[in-house]
Amino acid sequence: MIPKFKLPVSSPEAQGVASQAVMALVESLDQLKHPNSFMIMRNGFAIAEGAWSPYTLDSKHMLFSLSKSFASSAIGLAIEEGLLKLDDKVVDFFPDRVPAGMQESFRRMSVRHLLTMSSGHAYCPLFDIIANTPDGDYVKAFLSLKLEFEPGSRFVYNSAATYMLSAIVSKVSGKSLVEYLRPRLLEPLGIENFHWDSCPKGVCLGGWGYHLSVREIANFAQMLLDKGVWHGRQLIPRAYFEMATSKQIDNSMNESPDWKLGYGFQFWRSQRNAFRGDGAFGQYALAIPD
Repeated sequence: MIPKFKLPVSSPEAQGVASQAVMALVESLDQLKHPNSFMIMRNGFAIAEGAWSPYTLDSKHMLFSLSKSFASSAIGLAIEEGLLKLDDKVVDFFPDRVPAGMQESFRRMSVRHLLTMSSGHAYCPLFDIIANTPDGDYVKAFLSLKLEFEPGSRFVYNSAATYMLSAIVSKVSGKSLVEYLRPRLLEPLGIENFHWDSCPKGVCLGGWGYHLSVREIANFAQMLLDKGVWHGRQLIPRAYFEMATSKQIDNSMNESPDWKLGYGFQFWRSQRNAFRGDGAFGQYALAIPD
């Protein structure tokens, strides 16, 4: 059993950061409509933290798409354990769900294409799947969709693709995504919430639906900053981590600066040579190695 660790605490100045700079950030956050909570780490120490009422540092946040970076971590672990490969074809995991007359290009869609949001769809089909799948079989519905592009050729943000990653982890491991991650990543990081919202068939949603506190997110972010290492143990395989957090596909068609610098495996590249897990409404795990 791996012991749980919490981030040690230090003053900003002791870690080379001016308190005035921290206060400037807090004042800036205070101008937002609904600020929730934050933590800042430097050199492995928590140097500032805060929450706005009624929230606390232990309040569980709906992570939205920050959940995706946890799903990506599961894929890296499954690859290391020999359960799958990046270029395995998606249809091969679910031969009993492949519809008659499937597009030939769909058969070329791989795990890598799901990770890089380059499945070949013209838009995220998530809401179409949920609205038009009365039996709740999202996998079958996904495999029945039409593709507009060759898989791997174009970035189109797609939460349904991440759902498929979760379904693949469940298929090859015999466990739900969160139960697969529990002893490998979550428990070592001191994360104690093992509920992840699921589809009607019981598959963790993958691309959304996980809930954590800002302190738990901070542990995850510190592990990312340390290249997948947490207190001496490589939690995310190093080779996979390097690929996941580096640019794997072009997304320069987006307008905002921090959304057009490249996309990895369910991680975004950011300004100043940084990378992040990113969820709607400002759920961030931002790592700035420099």
